[in-house]
Amino acid sequence: MRKSWTDERLDDLAHRVDLGFDRVDVRFEQIDLRFDRLEGRFDRLQHTLVQIAGGMVVALLGMFAALVGLIATQL
Repeated sequence: MRKSWTDERLDDLAHRVDLGFDRVDVRFEQIDLRFDRLEGRFDRLQHTLVQIAGGMVVALLGMFAALVGLIATQL
């Protein structure tokens, strides 16, 4: 094991560290793109769930109105 580092060796180490961080930056950019696509999918899913819930509320109110109408005609 060396006890001292030359300027050239330190420069080489710094360069290799910079290259490693550049690779990490590229990977994080790819992950960010994947999260953006995933976020879009969740937004579409939420929109669909809201539509389904709205349809169920309308159906429930319609059934309630029909039940009230049926009871009113039987009195």
